[in-house]
Amino acid sequence: MITSELIEAYLACPLKCHLQSKGEKSAENSFAAWNDAQQESYRLASTKRLGEGVSNGLACDPLDAAQLLNGQWQLALDQKFDVKDMSAKIDGIQRVPRTGKADELIPIRFIHTNRLSLAHRLAAAFDAMVLSMVARKPISIAKIIHGDAWVDDNVRVAAQGEKLTKTIAKLRLLLAGADPPALVLNRHCPACGFRDRCRDRAIQEDSLSLLAGLGDKERGRLARKGIFTISQLSYTFRPRRRPKRLAAKPERYHHSLRALALREKRIHVVGKLDLSIDGTPIFFDVESIPDRDFYYLVGIRIDVQQQSTGYSLWANTSSEERVNWTEFLAIISTVQDPILIHYGSSETRFLKKMCDRYGPPPEGSIAAKATASPLNLLSRIFGTVYFPSFSNGLKENARFLGFEWSDISANGLQAIVWRRSWEHSLDPILREKLIAYNREDCDALALVTRAVSQLTNLESGSGLETSSTMQVVHADAVKQHPQRWKPFKSPISDMEKISLAARWDYQRDRVFVRSGTAKRRGTARFSAGPQVKRVQKVVCLPAPTACPKCEKRWRKKGVLRSRMVQDLIFGKHSIKRRIVRYEAQAYVCRSCGCEYGLSNLLLNGRDWGWNLVSYFVYHAIGLRIPQLTLQHSINRLFGCCLVRSSLNEFKVKASKFYSDTKATILNRIISGNLIHADETSANIKGQVAYVWVLTNLTDVVYILTESREGETVQQLLKEFRGVLVSDFYAGYDSINCAQQKCLLHLMRDLNDEILNNPFDEEAKLVALQFAGLLRAIVDTIDTRGLRARFLGKHLREVDRFYKFLDSKSFESEVADRLKHRFDRNRDRLFTFLRYDGVPWNNNNAEHAIKAFARLRDVISGSSTRKGVDEYLTLLSVSETCTYRGLDFLNFLRSGEKDIAKFGFNHTTQC
Repeated sequence: MITSELIEAYLACPLKCHLQSKGEKSAENSFAAWNDAQQESYRLASTKRLGEGVSNGLACDPLDAAQLLNGQWQLALDQKFDVKDMSAKIDGIQRVPRTGKADELIPIRFIHTNRLSLAHRLAAAFDAMVLSMVARKPISIAKIIHGDAWVDDNVRVAAQGEKLTKTIAKLRLLLAGADPPALVLNRHCPACGFRDRCRDRAIQEDSLSLLAGLGDKERGRLARKGIFTISQLSYTFRPRRRPKRLAAKPERYHHSLRALALREKRIHVVGKLDLSIDGTPIFFDVESIPDRDFYYLVGIRIDVQQQSTGYSLWANTSSEERVNWTEFLAIISTVQDPILIHYGSSETRFLKKMCDRYGPPPEGSIAAKATASPLNLLSRIFGTVYFPSFSNGLKENARFLGFEWSDISANGLQAIVWRRSWEHSLDPILREKLIAYNREDCDALALVTRAVSQLTNLESGSGLETSSTMQVVHADAVKQHPQRWKPFKSPISDMEKISLAARWDYQRDRVFVRSGTAKRRGTARFSAGPQVKRVQKVVCLPAPTACPKCEKRWRKKGVLRSRMVQDLIFGKHSIKRRIVRYEAQAYVCRSCGCEYGLSNLLLNGRDWGWNLVSYFVYHAIGLRIPQLTLQHSINRLFGCCLVRSSLNEFKVKASKFYSDTKATILNRIISGNLIHADETSANIKGQVAYVWVLTNLTDVVYILTESREGETVQQLLKEFRGVLVSDFYAGYDSINCAQQKCLLHLMRDLNDEILNNPFDEEAKLVALQFAGLLRAIVDTIDTRGLRARFLGKHLREVDRFYKFLDSKSFESEVADRLKHRFDRNRDRLFTFLRYDGVPWNNNNAEHAIKAFARLRDVISGSSTRKGVDEYLTLLSVSETCTYRGLDFLNFLRSGEKDIAKFGFNHTTQC
């Protein structure tokens, strides 16, 4: 039978639900036992309190279906109903009369905690569902009375209905199966009665779920690779060389390194650890009752000159919390240069809430400086220091260092039990237990801090034993798997010297030359600088026939100016370097005095000609060749003396020259009827930026933004009224135009879901229906093209597909998720059926994104934002030439800025 207790257990842990359904008895867990006792006590007290408020019409005997509707009762207590395979124990049922309508039934559930969870709300909705089936009438509201103040909280059954239905379906499958679900430890384990049993079994199996923070998706990914245990995971760690541009960023957390630390029983350190405490350390730890948001105990330990002083600030009631805060600030103010050190986020929340409730310390005071910048030790070691423990918890790390608590059962949940028990009994022994536990937490924190301070002095790559209980290994020193050409290592130094004497270059340069063999010649470095100084070609640059300012032809000659540059001369089947002198005749307008005729001369740069610039841009942008490789190639093949700064100058000059070309391309795209859009990330000196591509069938433009927010693209396309083809990124949804989502993306996602869930027949059915619909449409496109006249007939098939989805109530989570995705994008999936020339996929933009991805691999995060923007300007020109079928190098050499004009002239000439 499915009960509310099983639903709560299933939401917490499927294995716990399975064990409870089989009648397994849980082992002794003080918190779980106390929690059950508190719930039962609260239920009895709440039942008595609620019954006393009803003078007449109180029903305590079991009611049947007829009495539910026709009885003369107002409140029924302790009712149980069984219907089909479900059973509900309802703490109370309230009958509310309504004028002219049938009386309303409201099930009531008692919960002793001050905060409600999703499981509590689903259990109340389950009571309403069973009661509705028994009474054969809908029930819209369930009531939960909870907490010390007996707060009423209404649960809308309809809002929880979908989640409840899915949970019940999964629970039925679980109860019908003979095999128990997989053992997975989670956050509920400390409060579970089966805690010790599951943990012992997990340790025996070396389960990956022992590693805190390793989520279900990551475990699933590892399982697909055949990794099921911590020992297996430990062998997958590979030390990676960290780029300098990422030095300021925190280290990524490596679960594989945690597993390696557990296997070797040694601390492992990644990267550079910096724990500098410039002042007097004050270690503090707080204890609270979370559901009351009440901090009742603050422990403080101050270490001065190897002597420690401790304080324990205790609050009997919440009204004394302010006194503790005031005394806490007073203690801090007596210390010179105090540094507050804590472990985890609880103390950070404590400082913030105390400042909000009772006011911060005076501005500029010692206490204000200390509370404004506390040191969270956990955040400093996270991702950097890996203790051989299953989690980064203070207790596990301190126990590895040899620290032990006086009460082995002491933990956060046990502290809640002690505190609540003390509130009822005022037993001084319980109070002393709590103070001792809190004080020992501060001592453990001091021990871990000292250990981490020692780790700060470790040298990279060295293994160092700092104490009898602490052995440390730097991650860079972790042995890699043997390589094919591994270096020769021997404990005998003579053998290593013999091995060094057998090196290839050593034998050729040191040994064979003594035997009479000529020494090999070194690779000749080509002489930098031009070999020919005289001018080999003279180019006269044409001048405008009229003044560009007033457009009059009356002019007089000015000075004849020239510039000598190194340039490339392109022959029919050859390229040669030449010294070229460009001459330009200046003219002065007799009407306005404007001097003109020198603009073309300025394009050639200072020492290098435009053909050389074009050659560089073609190889760097069109062929994605790194600048350093280009420098060596040009210098070697053409005898130039280019340096890196000259190459960067070429890029800057070319991007500035073609900035108007990029603007023209963007205007053509926006004024058109079709745009393909996509985005990808870019690396700018270690900072993440994003590149957006807008394209149609003939033009491509790239736009750089600092974030993935779609504000820039939305602003650019605010006047666009054509059809936008994109992927399923939500940033495009707010653009006010007709949109077509890429069905190829959708098909790939469907295929991944089927591969990841091979036994999900409902998901496979959705995929088959969609594939059949799209296959018919693609066949029509292959025959008739992208013409709405012929594609419109498929709109009826689309309607039938959505009717199929609407008629299905899927039990599979995957199929239900796919159904919601189709519904959410109903107006954007088949837009292309109503327009001419609109494709059903976004391959056009993906092709353009791949072009940037290849260029991104060449840049490798070494360029600034300005440099990346210059690359994107030139890439926009290059890809537009590619989309139009034009030769990029010829366009660069032509000096033309308008690609459309160049393409027209090129076609005419051909």
